[in-house]
Parts: sequence; C-alpha cells; structure tokens
Amino acid sequence: MKTANNVKNWIADRIRPEEIEKYLDNGKDFMDHDLIESCLEPKPAPDKAQLQDILDKSLSVTTLLPQETAALLRVEDPDHLALMQETALEVKKKVYDNRIVTFAPLYMSDLCVNNCLYCGFRTDNKNMTRRRLSMDEVAKEVEVLAGQIGHKRLIVVYGEHPKSGVDYIADTISTVYGLKFPTRKGYGSIRRVNVNAAPLQIDELRKLREVGIGTFQVFQETYHRPTYEYVHPKNTLKGNYLWRLYCMHRAMEAGVDDVGIGVLFGLYEWKYEVMALLLHSRELEAKFGIGPHTISFPRIEPAENTPYASKPKRKVDDADFLKLVSILRLSVPHTGMIVTCREGAKLKDKCLEIGCTQTDSSSQIGIGGYSELGNVQESKRQQFMLGDTRSLDEMIHDLAKKGCITSFCTAGYRCGRTGKCIMDMLRSGHEGKFCKLNAVITYREWLDDFASEETLRAGEKVIQEEIQQIKETMPKAYPQFIENYNRTVNGERDIYF
Repeated sequence: MKTANNVKNWIADRIRPEEIEKYLDNGKDFMDHDLIESCLEPKPAPDKAQLQDILDKSLSVTTLLPQETAALLRVEDPDHLALMQETALEVKKKVYDNRIVTFAPLYMSDLCVNNCLYCGFRTDNKNMTRRRLSMDEVAKEVEVLAGQIGHKRLIVVYGEHPKSGVDYIADTISTVYGLKFPTRKGYGSIRRVNVNAAPLQIDELRKLREVGIGTFQVFQETYHRPTYEYVHPKNTLKGNYLWRLYCMHRAMEAGVDDVGIGVLFGLYEWKYEVMALLLHSRELEAKFGIGPHTISFPRIEPAENTPYASKPKRKVDDADFLKLVSILRLSVPHTGMIVTCREGAKLKDKCLEIGCTQTDSSSQIGIGGYSELGNVQESKRQQFMLGDTRSLDEMIHDLAKKGCITSFCTAGYRCGRTGKCIMDMLRSGHEGKFCKLNAVITYREWLDDFASEETLRAGEKVIQEEIQQIKETMPKAYPQFIENYNRTVNGERDIYF
C-alpha cells in the first residue's frame, strides 16, 4: 500500500499548470485544428508549374507554409510524386550530403504508470516482464554497444514512473558517458546520449542539460485531440494533451535546444499528422528561432498482449508512408529525419534514399537485451517487434555499396554547434563542411576497430573517394584534416574539428 501511495503522490505532483499556461496565446494552444482541416479540404492538386514553385522553395532550405505542404499532400500523379521524391533527395544531399548517422536504442526501464491502448509497456499489461536496469547492467549493455558493435550515439528510453524519474535518467546518462572499452586499435565509447522520455519539468530539463543530454525526444503520438484522448486515458499522466504538447517549449526554456518531435502513425489520418508536425515545427521556429532537431514517424507495430497495436485504426500503407517521408523532407528541409528498425530493411533503405538522415542498427529493444539476448527478439520484454534486424556492420556495408558514408560524428554537440547555431549552418551549407571532415575520421575509426573484412573493403572505397573530394573542394582544410586522419589511422581516437 505504501508503494502504491508513493506512486500516486508522485503522479499528483508531475504536471505543473503554470508550465503550460505561460506558453498559451490568450488561453489557446498553437495546434490550429481548424487551419489543418481547412488546408485538407478537397481541392485540385497543384499543376506542374505550381508544384515546381513549391519544390524550388524547399531547395532554398526554407520551411514551407501550411498551404504549401497541403498542396503536396494532394499530389497523386505518379510523375509528380516521382519528382517530389527526386527533389526530396536533392534537398537532403544539399543539406546533409551523402552522410547517414547511425545510433542504437537502449531501453533503461519499462516501468510505466500510463495505460496507452497501443503500447506493450502500458501499466495494465500483466504479460510484460518489468525491469529497471542497475548501473552495473547499464555498463554491460554499453560494453556490447560501444565495445563490440561500435556505436557512438544512443537514444536512451525510459517509461514514465517514479523509479525512472529525472535522477535515474541523469545517473544513467553519466554512467554511459563514463565508460570506455578496448577495441582492435583504440577504444570504444558513447559520445552522444539522446533521451526519449516522458515530458519533464523545466528544472528537471536543466538537470539533464548539466549532465550532457543530446537531443530530448518526445513524440506527441497523435496531434488529433479526440484521438489522443481516446488512446490515452484521462486518469493517466499521458492523458494531459497540453502537458505533452508544450514539453519542447519547456526544453527550449531550460537550454535544451536540440529537440525531437514525432507522431505514431496509425492512430489518426496521416495527412492530418503531417500538417500538425509542420505546425509544431513552425511554432518552435516562431517562438525560439529554431525548429526541431529531428522528426520521427514510427508506425504502430504489434506488441505483446496489445490488440489495438495489431489492428491500428488508421493503418498507413507503404506507398503513403514513403509519400509522407518525402513531404516532410520538403516541408522542413533543414531538419534531421529518423527512420527506425520498426520498418523492414527494404522500406527503410528507400526512406534513406528519399529524405531520412538517421537510422538505427543492431537494435535490441528488450530491457537488458544487448548483453542477454543478442539478436533474439522476446515479445514479453519489448515495447513492440522490430522489422529490420540487420547488424551495424551489415548496414554500413549496404550503405557503402550505395556510395553513402556512415557518420559517427558527435563533434558539433561538444563544440557548441547545437540549436539555432547548427540549424543556421545547415541552412547555409556551412555545417556540412565540418560534418564531412568529421564523418571521414569517425568512419576510419569504426572501420579499423569493428568492420568485417567485406565491410572494410567496401568502406575503403568510400573513404578514398571522400578524401579526394575534401582535397579538391576544401584545400585550406585538407592539411589539418589529413593530419588528424593519419593520427586516427595510428590509433588515436575522438579527434574532431
């Protein structure tokens, strides 16, 4: 009974109305349902000239207006859709070049007080094996991730529960950053810890900033309020729509200026959600001068003892999924876009071709799964089932064959190139110069420390092409670059511009 009362008291103290109301405009939130519905009313699709005008705006790395994104949503002509995908890739290359950033999810705790209809971790799901990792167990997971697989960047995930509150989150982040493991030629470590957690209070977000949080990621799940209220019971913390909607405003105020937003596609109409993501991005730009660092668009996947997830009300098929990916790339051209291992390998690769810039590999989402399960999926320990089970080595090999370089660079976050600074640099193309130099150096690290023979051969071809390009296009930076590169070849680690 005492434990139950403690949880109840914790829940009662979580939501601070003043940390919602301060951001409202005369008591009204920014998610303009009427505007979205108006934009989505049946209208003719844009003709070729009108479409090209919108695509040219995207190519100028300018966020689209709601009416422009709505016009893209009306496109059905196959040739026009193909042009949109081609332009989305062109925009991506202009901003991010041929780099793909990789990361791994690390689930720290599946304890949760919420009861979301679609989630395997919901509190009423008695089929789940519940667990919170100790610091020793965190170290064992990171040893596999950083010492054996070679990841440099994590997204750490927590259920909403007093046992996985901000103090636990901060402790786990500090533990992860403090670990190093020997590799073939150097050492492995995690250099960027992003956080996926429940909405936090401003003072809590400041605490995470102090311990070195990367991106703070919270998905609204659905912006359609009636649907949100249906799938998130009102007697739960997550049932408060506005507390979640304004979590990124609080993050910005706390100085956490890299934020990640997203939608769980399948809860409501996908076109509505795309419009809402644009409105959220534009709101952050208007209020803080910077939009989201990343946007994610997971689709509902089957989960243990979770009927709602097995038959989503508004399932998004593959064709529409690819369409929404390209439209989001065109709508918010400077923003990083994440496609995860929820998707199958073939579809995930296609998403990377038309706009996505980040993805995970060698992923294990069971609590303690990296050190205990290896590649095995166990439904009673996972929030959902994965679609792409390729290893990081396989993913890097596949990307290399397509001429893409896998970037493990985390330099920008440690040099102050975050928030508005990095977004301005991405818009102008300047950040790409730093990223290319650091991508090659970190790629060299990974190839020497972790690559299989086949992947090493594929990677060597990519790296030599990149070095030649740096020599030709950045002659002033080349001498310092090649010095740092050679130091890396000789076993030094974590050298960056």
